Formats: sequence, structure tokens, C-alpha cells
Amino acid sequence: MHRPALPLLAVIAVALVAALVGGITGAALHATMDSEPRVREVPVRQGSPTASETSPTVAEVYKDVANGIVEVTVAPPGDEDERPFDSPESRTQGSGFVYDDQGRVVTNQHVVEDAKTVFVTFPDGETFSARVLGTDASTDLAVVDVDAPASRIHALRLGDSEALEVGDQVIAIGSPFGLDSTVTTGIVSALNRQMQAPNNFTINDSIQTDAAINHGNSGGPLLNMRGEVVGVNAQIRSGSGANAGVGFAIPSSTVQDIVPRLIRRGEVEHAYLGVSIVAVPESAAKELGVPAGVAVSEVRPEGPAEAAKLRAGSGSRTVNGVSYPTGGDVITAVDGEPVRTTQDLQTAIDAHRPGDTVTLTVVRGGDTREVEVELGERPEQVTP
Repeated sequence: MHRPALPLLAVIAVALVAALVGGITGAALHATMDSEPRVREVPVRQGSPTASETSPTVAEVYKDVANGIVEVTVAPPGDEDERPFDSPESRTQGSGFVYDDQGRVVTNQHVVEDAKTVFVTFPDGETFSARVLGTDASTDLAVVDVDAPASRIHALRLGDSEALEVGDQVIAIGSPFGLDSTVTTGIVSALNRQMQAPNNFTINDSIQTDAAINHGNSGGPLLNMRGEVVGVNAQIRSGSGANAGVGFAIPSSTVQDIVPRLIRRGEVEHAYLGVSIVAVPESAAKELGVPAGVAVSEVRPEGPAEAAKLRAGSGSRTVNGVSYPTGGDVITAVDGEPVRTTQDLQTAIDAHRPGDTVTLTVVRGGDTREVEVELGERPEQVTP
């Protein structure tokens, strides 16, 4: 279950493995206006409350949500009946939060990957056994069902990640390094980031935050100041493996889509096109003599794109220090909607299900054509 660290500036999944393997301790999985500001003064009317009087504090948010945030521990292989605290040197540990009043807990897929026995520990230290209901490596989400009395179940509310703005204050709560109920705060430092999922696909619309996130925070909630879950903490970007102020969370919009499907079926089917692509911006497109869009750099064998006879680049050319594939197809639209970035194409495909047919607008050798592609089912793993 333990894997060695990646090179400097790796993106690191933040589950914690305390086991020593080959002398290395690490994560379970190593995996990313105006020029002059204007201020408008707003007078406070006599008797009206100030922002500090109406906005909850971090302490107030914590008190409201703490009972719904848990530590998730996976028993070591071969010791599935062993309580987590009996063998702390060989456990995988992360965080999670109570999703509903049925005792279902959301965490990261990489926390419970291949787990047979899972334990969930509540803030007062009481531990209950749990079982994995479903996992999805493509979004790094998982759901476990906790065998705990109803009096212990305090579900958290999901917020709207699409309403977030850069600069919004957020709170991360989890069990970094096994230190349960640890609270860190920060802001949303960027939106619409991309993370690499455990199976090497891309998680779109990820939230970047400078709230301190470390090993063991995986699966814990990122909350807004209303105490609503707007993300699931998953990765950090760091040269040392410790927090460096750049953490990433899976957005709550993805949780709202994926978790109900995991509860119903235990797995999620994702649509699959079967290409590797490179975004071609306007500046490079002029130099290359192609329209802006996404250039196909690889057509994966036996995939939908191959069946539709899409063509990968046969050569390459460097423009402004970036290498672009040449001689192949450039995709400029999906079902009539323009495609300008790799995320545009991925989002368009993710909006479909396996078996759906999409129409790609493709430019090849200066000619524009419409290509219908029946989407397949995403494989469990893809080679980067």
C-alpha cells in the first residue's frame, strides 16, 4: 500500500501511512480587474450589526460541525480484525465527514483503496467498524458505511462550490499525522484547477487553498464560513512532502454528482473518448496554421476515438518554448460548443455517459468536418 515519493514539486495525495517500507515513510499514494483596486466606503447605520457581529467565527463553525468530522483508518492487510490503535505502525489513515443521517461517510478513494476493514473514529475517541460502499478512482471519492448508533450521526451540509470566489475564507478540518480534529484556515487561492486522480485521469474544477493541509487530511472537508462542505481535501503540492501553502480539494459539485451514484451502485461509469490532447491557444495557432482548439497527440488503441478514425499528430513543432503536435486533428467544438482548452473537452465528455454519441468538430489539413463518436466506458487505469 505504501509507495515511494515522487520528485521535487510532486503533487501528493494526503492520506497518511505510518508503515515503514524499505526505510521510507510516506503517503499511501503520491499523485496538483482593474489595475487599481477601488474601495467603496459603506456607512454603518446606527444600531445595525457589523460584519464581525453577523459572520460566524472559525470557533463557532468548528463547534457546529466537529461532531460530523471523523478519522478513517484502514486495517493492515492480514490484520483485518485488528483495531487501528493496536497496530499504529502499520495503518493507513485519513479523514472524512458524515454525509447523511444513515451513517455514510465520504472520504478519498486513495484512503480506503483495496481496504477490507475500515474503522471510523469520532472526535470523542470512540471507534466503530465500517464497510466500504463504493469507490471511484477517477474522482478520488469513496463512501463508507459506519456501524454506529443514530445518536452519533451528525451529517454535514453540502455547500455550492460553484459559488466560491477567489479570496473567500475557508476552513479545513481533519486528522493530519493522526492528530484528530485539527483546524486550519485560509482562503480560496485559485479555482478551476486540475488534479491528477489515482488512476491518472484528471479531476476538473478543483479548489486551490492555502489552508494548511498535510498527510492525514485526505478525505476531510473544506468548509465555507457557513459550515457547509464546499470541497474534499485530497492533495498538496510540495517539494518536501509537507504543507507548503498549496492544497487542493475536490469540489462539492463533484461530490453531489458522484456520491449518490456510489451509494446506489458502488461504482461510477465515466464516459471515455480515448485521446491525449494538447491545448493550442490563439497565439500558437497562428504560427502553426491551425485554428485554436485542442490538438490530438495520441489516439489510444481500441478506444472510441480510434473507432471514429480520429488522427493523432505525426510530428511536432515548438512555438514560444511549447511543443505542439502537428499533422493530426484539432478538435474545436463538441456538439457545437467551442473547445479551447483541455479542460473544455474533458468537461464536455464528463457531462455524458458511456454509450452516448457526441459530434466533434475537427479540423484536419485545413478541412473542417463533423465526426460522430460513440463514447465508451473509461478504463480503470490509464498510463500517463
